[in-house]
Amino acid sequence: MTQSANVEPGSRLSERMAATAARLTTVSRRLTAANGLNGFTIEELCDEVGVSRRTFFNYFPSKEDAVLGIDESEQAERIVAEFLALGSRGWRAVLDDLVDIVAAHAEHIGLGLAEHVDFHAALEREPKLLIRFMGLNREREQQFVAVIAKREGVAADDPRARACAELFGVAIKTTMVRLLRSGADFDHGTDFDIVGSINDSLAAFRTVLDPASRTDRPH
Repeated sequence: MTQSANVEPGSRLSERMAATAARLTTVSRRLTAANGLNGFTIEELCDEVGVSRRTFFNYFPSKEDAVLGIDESEQAERIVAEFLALGSRGWRAVLDDLVDIVAAHAEHIGLGLAEHVDFHAALEREPKLLIRFMGLNREREQQFVAVIAKREGVAADDPRARACAELFGVAIKTTMVRLLRSGADFDHGTDFDIVGSINDSLAAFRTVLDPASRTDRPH
């Protein structure tokens, strides 16, 4: 998101801007899922959201960016700041803190099951969006590794920092698969606990990796 002025995180104006950006993303995903990127104009998107074309470009440089929900400034900075502010509390806490913080921000901007289903449909309809999304995910994983290493006071290439970032990424991907399966029944009132699903995946990882949970194989 590009902003023309510095806004204090948590301020009423900042919250209103985050809500507008989320609405643009929600509607652009739905329109792309239904019609493709070329199936609607920025003006049509703005009319549905209730903002001007000029306002749209204050948030996103293109329809593609709106669909992807790119927010390279305030949102990312707030997540990193909150994560670092907790301080080192051991490697196990790294994953728990990532889940709590990211989930809180996802809930704050109001992207639920319907929006994720639309997003998946948009990616399937527009391969160039999928390619760009995969590239963004790789970049985010590298950023997570660096931030985790900084908080835990280890080298940037420490394998434990990378392991945490990769496990978190796998838990997210697993949850997205479950969510999309659930989304098939969305019209029937399906509810999906995203945070619970991520925590279930992390709990399974810990069970498998915990030496105390292993049993000796017969020789």
